[in-house]
Amino acid sequence: MMCSSIDTPSFPERIEALDWEKILQTLYFQGFAKTGQILNLQECHQIINLYGDRAQFRSHVKMEQYRFGQGEYQYFAYPLPVIVQSLRETVYPYLLSVANTWNQELGNVFRFANTLEKFLETCHRAKQVRPTPLLLKYESGDFNCLHQDLYGELTFPLQMAILLSEPGEDFVGGEFVLVEQKPRTQSRVHVAPLHRGEAVIFAVSHRPVQGTRGFYRVNLKHGVSQIHSGQRYCLGIIFHDAT
Repeated sequence: MMCSSIDTPSFPERIEALDWEKILQTLYFQGFAKTGQILNLQECHQIINLYGDRAQFRSHVKMEQYRFGQGEYQYFAYPLPVIVQSLRETVYPYLLSVANTWNQELGNVFRFANTLEKFLETCHRAKQVRPTPLLLKYESGDFNCLHQDLYGELTFPLQMAILLSEPGEDFVGGEFVLVEQKPRTQSRVHVAPLHRGEAVIFAVSHRPVQGTRGFYRVNLKHGVSQIHSGQRYCLGIIFHDAT
């Protein structure tokens, strides 16, 4: 898999040591789950320092231009930095059981490949060839409207956001929020407070919920509340590529 040079990451063993049984159970029943710390301070700084290197990215988006909110982000280009590529490849296999179970319960016959490389080959055959991992930057007054990260017909149903800045130290405000909408009910809001180096894994657009007549689809959107002061950096790991 294509990747560009940066210091060799040291986090794969940290990811392996996570309580994946608890994470996946929470994810299945709640639609999101926090991981605990997976990146250390040095790794967070490595990723933040990439932001000023335009050669690492394929596009730069100002949120207000598209009414996405206020702030900015950049999509990484292939080859991905080693640290980003390794995160994407290392986490993907752990999420397969939930992803395939959700597809089965919602009546979707598609099953995801056992490795990220094989899944991306399927994406590329479907002309989804642009990488989707992104680095987001927020400053005082910025926010991200509720949205879903859908980039084509092929969608891996889970994604991950890793906070790279420390709340209360680097910024104030900027909570990760997730809103779920069940049929014929009011929307429910979840907040997932994170520390630097921690991740939240969450549904891209929907998840199945058991009802009296079988499983039904619950719609989910995510966003970030307003930053009151400071700077907030976040790494987004999306597993499907874009058209």
